[in-house]
Amino acid sequence: MKIEKLKKRWGIDTNFQIVIICIVFAVTGSAATKLAAPITEFIGLDRETTNPWLFWPVRILLIFPIYQVLLVLIGWLFGQFTFFWNFEKKTLNRLGLGFLFK
Repeated sequence: MKIEKLKKRWGIDTNFQIVIICIVFAVTGSAATKLAAPITEFIGLDRETTNPWLFWPVRILLIFPIYQVLLVLIGWLFGQFTFFWNFEKKTLNRLGLGFLFK
C-alpha cells in the first residue's frame, strides 16, 4: 500500500524504478562524500590540522553542490534522468535557487 502511494507521489510506474531510485540516492551520497575529500585537501583544508569548526562547514558546503550534480548524472546513468532532473528542480526551488532554471 505504501509503495503505491510512493509511486503515485513520485510519478513512477514500477517497483523496479523505486529500487533504482534508492540505489541512485545511495550511490550519489557515497560518491559526493568521497569526492569532497580531495577537494578539501586541494583547497588546503586537512582534517588533522584544520579547526573542526572550519573544516566541517566547508566540507558540507562542498558536498551539497557535488551531490546535486552527481544526482542528475548518476540518475541519467541509471536511466532515470527525468525523475532526478525534476527532483533537482523541485529541491532548488525550495531552497530559493529556482532562478537557476529559468
